[in-house]
Amino acid sequence: MSDIKRLAGQTAIYGIPTIVGRFLNYFLVPLYTYNIATQDYGVVSELYAYVSFLMIILTYGMETAFFRFSQDNDKSVVYNTALLSLFTSSSLFLIITFICLNPICSALEYSDHKTYIVLFLLILALDSLRAIPYALLRRENKPKRFAFVKSIDIFSNIFLNLFFIALCPTLYKSGNILITPWFNPNDLVLYIFVSNLMASSISFLLLMPEYMQFKTKFDFKLLKKMLSYGFPVMIGGLAGMVNETFDRIALKHLVSIPETLTTAKEISAYKMSQIGIYGACYKLSIVISLFIQAFKFAAEPFFFSKMKLKDAKQSYSNIMTAFVLFLCLIFLVVMGYIDIFKYFMGKAYRVGIIVVPILLMANIFLGIYYNLSIWYKVTDKTRWGAYISLIGAGLTLIGNYLLVPLIGYVGAAITTLVCYFTIAVLCYLIGQHFYPVNYKIKKIIFYLAFALVTYGLMYLISQVIPNKYICLVINTIFIGLYIFIAYKKDIRKMIKER
Repeated sequence: MSDIKRLAGQTAIYGIPTIVGRFLNYFLVPLYTYNIATQDYGVVSELYAYVSFLMIILTYGMETAFFRFSQDNDKSVVYNTALLSLFTSSSLFLIITFICLNPICSALEYSDHKTYIVLFLLILALDSLRAIPYALLRRENKPKRFAFVKSIDIFSNIFLNLFFIALCPTLYKSGNILITPWFNPNDLVLYIFVSNLMASSISFLLLMPEYMQFKTKFDFKLLKKMLSYGFPVMIGGLAGMVNETFDRIALKHLVSIPETLTTAKEISAYKMSQIGIYGACYKLSIVISLFIQAFKFAAEPFFFSKMKLKDAKQSYSNIMTAFVLFLCLIFLVVMGYIDIFKYFMGKAYRVGIIVVPILLMANIFLGIYYNLSIWYKVTDKTRWGAYISLIGAGLTLIGNYLLVPLIGYVGAAITTLVCYFTIAVLCYLIGQHFYPVNYKIKKIIFYLAFALVTYGLMYLISQVIPNKYICLVINTIFIGLYIFIAYKKDIRKMIKER
C-alpha cells in the first residue's frame, strides 16, 4: 500500500478512540454549559490551560526522544531510561508542589478551592507517567491496544461526568440516601476534576503490562543524550503551549471591565465568564485538533521509520497535501453546519460564536506546522523547533497584550491565527534550507483558498437568505462541490496509488 493509505489506516486506528471519544465529549459541552454558569466553566478552562503548560514540562520531550533514540539503540534500555527518568521527576514534582501548596493556591487565586489544585497535581503526575508506556505502544506498532486503553480512559471520563453532573444532582434532589451524605450540588466543577482523576487512574492501571516491562537497564550516558535532544523539544512545546492556551489565561488579566461593574465579586465573575464563553466556543474548533492529535499519534513513529529511506521526502510531501485537503474539508463542514453545532452550547455561551472560524483556520496552520516540523526532528536540529515556537510565543504574548483589552476574546482568537500562520511559514522556509522537501505549495494554497472563499460565500448567503434550512442545503452543495473537486484532483489518485 502507499504511504498515505498506510498512515491513514494507522491514523484511523489511533484516532478512533480519540476522535469518537472526544466527539462524545461534545455532549459534555452542553452538559456543562446548560448546567454550569459561565464563570464556573471559566474555572475549568483556566485550570486546564495551566495543566497543558505543566504537562510539557513534566514530560520534557521524552516521548520524541524515545522515538528518536530507539531507532539506533536497544529499545528496552531506551524505554527503561526514559520511564525511570519520568518517574523520578514526577515524584519530585508532587513532593515539592504539596509542600508549597498554600503559596501555589494563593498565587492562582484559588485559596478557597485548594481541592481543585490537589486534584490537578495528581492528574498531572499520573498523565506524565503514562506518556512513555503510550509511546512504547506506538513504537511497537500496537495501535489496537493503544486504542483500547485510550478508549477506556476517554469513555470512563465521559461516564463519570454524566454520573456526577447529570445523575447525582437529580438523585440528590430526590433525597437518595446513597448520594446526599457526600454529594455537593453547589460545586459541580469539583466533580469534573474528580472524573478526570478517576479516569486517569483507571488507564494507569490498564498500562501495568507496559510498566512491568521495566528492568534495571538504565544508561546514564543515554539519558544525557535524550535530555539534550528532548530539552529543545520541551522548550518548543512549552512555547507552543503558550500559543495554544495563553489566550485563556490572558483574558483573566487583560480583558477590559465594563464600567457598570464595580465590586470585586462582579469583576471576578465577569472575567471568568469571558474565559468560559471563549473556552466553550474553542470546543467547536477542536474537531480539527482531534484529527491533528490522532494524526500525530500515527505520524511521529511513521515519519521516523521513513527517515532513512530514499522516498522519505516524497512521502512527506504527499502526506502534507492529503492532510491539508482533509483539514479544509473539516473546516467547511463545521462552518457549513454551524447553526447546528452552536446548540451544543448553552444560550449564554453562543455570543462568542464569531471566534470559531478564526480558531478553525488557526488550527489548520497548526497542523501544517506539525507536518513541517519533521525536518528538525529527523536532522536532530530540535533547537530550531524551540526557536520557531519561541517566536510564536512572543507573537502570542504581544498580540494578546495589544488586542484583548480592545476586542476581548476575538483579539485572542486573531492572535492565535497570526501566531500559527507565522510559525508554519517560518518552519517551511527554514526547513527548506536544512532539509528541503518538495511540498506541493500550489495545491496547498488552492485548498486553503477554496475553503476560505467557500466559507465567505456561505456567510454572505446567510446574510441575504434568512431561512436557515435553505442555507444548510446551499452549504451542503458547497461542501459537496469541494469534495468533488478534491476527488478529481487528488483523492482519486490517492485511492488508486499502490
